[in-house]
Parts: sequence; structure tokens; C-alpha cells
Amino acid sequence: MENKLVIGVVGGMGSYATLNLFERLLSAFPAEKEWDRPRIIIDNYCTMPSRVRAVLYNENREELVGMLTNSIQNLISSGATKVVLDCNTSHIFLDDVYAKHTELKKYVVNIIDSCCKDIESKGLKNVFLLATEGTIQSNVYGSYAKNYSFKIESPEEKDYKILRNFIEIVKTNKANKENCGAFFDYLNSLESHAILLGCTELPVLYLKGLEYGLRTEKTIIDPINSVLEILKEDFSSNGI
Repeated sequence: MENKLVIGVVGGMGSYATLNLFERLLSAFPAEKEWDRPRIIIDNYCTMPSRVRAVLYNENREELVGMLTNSIQNLISSGATKVVLDCNTSHIFLDDVYAKHTELKKYVVNIIDSCCKDIESKGLKNVFLLATEGTIQSNVYGSYAKNYSFKIESPEEKDYKILRNFIEIVKTNKANKENCGAFFDYLNSLESHAILLGCTELPVLYLKGLEYGLRTEKTIIDPINSVLEILKEDFSSNGI
């Protein structure tokens, strides 16, 4: 009997972050036989317009919303029972998607909402957000955090270029030891203790850094972990 959970991924934003998510999904569902895992459907939709430019300049916003909607619908039509948007910034446009297609909301596992629930459960009071300019300036994490007892702190504008460079390192598949080391140096330079990796490229640098033996005493919050826990719980409750 096949498990009822089928995971759909809206990917390609960027592609190496999607590859990292796929690997982590495989690790989240260890199995002696392939058929003991849930089915995973990935739409590596790398031709979508820039999410950041859609936020900052309203550039190609309607086209982007339409393509996100199309990807979610196609994944559901292909059998997905849960859909993950593997891009924090893309969540800014979900209200636009739901305004026209309310039925899609029940399928989407919201990365930001899931992460905020986990932060609250950890008892953290202040969390420092590292993300794209679009995610930071839209205050999408702050809007969700209003429902909880912690506060989201954001980098100053002078840090935007630094973060953009780290994100581009992953997008261009250059997460080598030197670049991971620079990322860990940056983490360790921050005054805040709890750091939220609010862009799906940043956990790639962090996890590769750990593989290289790099360490930090900061509390690192990876929103993808929250999503994996939800999917694992769903898998267990719908098991064979």
C-alpha cells in the first residue's frame, strides 16, 4: 500500500538550493527500500522572474504570481498532497495566489509560518534575520512574528551586498571551503546569538561549512528543518 503523502516542490529559485532540499528530503525519510519513502515531485522552475525585483520594483509581479500558481497547480495535478515553495521570498506572493485560488492554501506548507512556530517553541526572544533584500524589506517574517512573543531583527542596508554575495555563491555552485569560511566568519561577527537563515541558499553554505569542519556557537535557525518535521509527521500519520 502506497503512503498517502506525496511531496511537491516548487524549485529552481535557485536550483542548487532545490538540490539541497531534495537531498535533505531523502535523509529525512531513511529507508532500506526506495518504495518506503514518499513520492517526491520537483518542478525546477528556474525561468521564473526575480522574486526580489518583484518586491522592490514591482517588476513582472503578475507574471511571477501566475507562474507560481501554475507550478503549484501542476504539482497537485500530478499527485502532490503537500507543496513546498523552496524560496523564502516567494512566500510574499502567496496571498496573491490564494486571492484567485483559495483551494491551493490547504496544500502549501508555509516555510515562514512553520519556522515562526518553531522559534516560539524554543523560547527565543530575539532572532536576527539573514535573507534577500526582498524578504527583509517586505517584513514578511516580521508580519508572521507579530503572532508570537519574539522579535525579528534585520541587517542594516550596508549588509545587503554581503548577503547578496553569499546567496550568489550558492546559486553559481561555488560553495567551497574558502567561501564557506567567509560565511562562518560573518556569522561569528554578528552580535545576535540566534541567527535565522531566511534564504534557502544560506543553509547550503552553513551545512557545507559543517562538512568542512567549520563551527559557530551561534544558534542557527534553518526554516527548512521546520518543514521537514511537518512532512515527517504527515508521513508517519499516513503510513502503510
